[in-house]
Amino acid sequence: MEQEGAPHVTSKRVSKKHDDDAAAEATLEEGYERGLGSRQIQMIAIGGAIGVGLFLGAGANIEKAGPSLILMYALAGIIVYFIMRALGELLLYRPVSGSFAEYAREFLGPFWGFVTGWTYWLLWVVTGMAELTAAAIYVNYWFPAVPQWATALAFLILLYVANLISVKLFGEIEFWFSMVKVTALIGMIVIGLGVVTFGFSAAGDTATAANLWAHDGFFPNGIGSSLMTLQGVMFAYLAVELIGVTAGESKNPEEALPKAINTLPFRIILFYVGSLSVILMVVKWTEFEAGVSPFVAAFAKIGIPAGAAIVNFVVLTAALSSCNSGMYSTGRMLRDLASNAEAPRMLGRLSSTKAPAVAISVSAALMGIGVILNYLVPERAFAYVTSVATAAGIWTWMMILASHILYRREVVAGRLPASSFPAPGGSACSWVAFVFLLMVTVLISMDPDGRISLYVGMGWAVCLSIGWAIVKRRQPQGAQPAAEDDQEPLSRVGRERV
Repeated sequence: MEQEGAPHVTSKRVSKKHDDDAAAEATLEEGYERGLGSRQIQMIAIGGAIGVGLFLGAGANIEKAGPSLILMYALAGIIVYFIMRALGELLLYRPVSGSFAEYAREFLGPFWGFVTGWTYWLLWVVTGMAELTAAAIYVNYWFPAVPQWATALAFLILLYVANLISVKLFGEIEFWFSMVKVTALIGMIVIGLGVVTFGFSAAGDTATAANLWAHDGFFPNGIGSSLMTLQGVMFAYLAVELIGVTAGESKNPEEALPKAINTLPFRIILFYVGSLSVILMVVKWTEFEAGVSPFVAAFAKIGIPAGAAIVNFVVLTAALSSCNSGMYSTGRMLRDLASNAEAPRMLGRLSSTKAPAVAISVSAALMGIGVILNYLVPERAFAYVTSVATAAGIWTWMMILASHILYRREVVAGRLPASSFPAPGGSACSWVAFVFLLMVTVLISMDPDGRISLYVGMGWAVCLSIGWAIVKRRQPQGAQPAAEDDQEPLSRVGRERV
């Protein structure tokens, strides 16, 4: 509960703090256009996380966990909802383009904002690599003779050019990309239920709900194997936090963001739990394998004319959509870092179309590493980049949760105003989600394929430490007092400053 009288005592401090925040936001967002409408943000939120993790990655996870993968998606979905409600409370407290990096900077200190911003940028760079890899695999369905690396390179160039456009056009493109994914996924569920219920098509004779438990049980390879899929499952949910990046360019964040977040449980039940349940009823889990989309495989077995090709086109669209969103978010995050003198100043420049063109160019160039991986190790490229992306995503989510916990502490103490969109359960749910993410990190360290992310993480930590040392050395002399406190949460040391 709030301390009695605290809001009255600190009202001047809160007022001054928000004046300072407003000035900081004006500087950060200078040049951006609030061109994303509620319709676009809703569809970006709905379709943003429907991508390669579900459409392609689910094949390998079904092979490991069988039908119990459905439970893993449901469990992870609950945790993701906790994370998004924590983020939602922060977004309505202070909607800014820097989003989680800005909150880490405010509540944990400048160093943590620096690390979070760069790590989220890394997340989307490697996610872009994963999406390019998946897109190349989907194209091989029609053109097996075309090298994966060549297709990945072509898509990289195409999406790079598409991202040098206005935010309004970006939002419209993503709206229709997401519309294709959502409509197709609902259609797959309806057709799959029809096969199970009425027994039509080539799969009708064997399609049954009993496929969920009839072949060595619901946990055919044991609970341990099921838990080991959480790395891939969490990767499938990456991008749900993307709406946090759109906050600074949303026309009406107070209305659009809560709507998008509140529909998350419905999206998880329908698009993840629902679609996988139907697919695994139509085709028994033993027929799926890594590297092949279970949705494509299921519709190939159903035998609908051109059905598998249509599904393949949809999942190709999903991969390109996610990669497109990745270029959008990396550009905005690099510009936020540049605005805080934590990245080269040139990365903060906007083009005539009000897009961070230099930042997008740098990100796209580094996504080209995915093209090289597709040339050198095409059979391992997807596993490598998804493990690194998952580790970076877990860090980002943990920073959101830590910032939320500290924000709630300040609200209870009366030092900060309450958000208009409070998370249910307060900080308790954030603690639960934080511990869960720690458990997933331990599981990643036990997976030979996933362990590479820890090696990359150690190298990334060294790079960030060197980068932070350079940033501190280049700070103007007048900024040194603030820098000396950067290891303390601003929610604590900020009391004296304001």
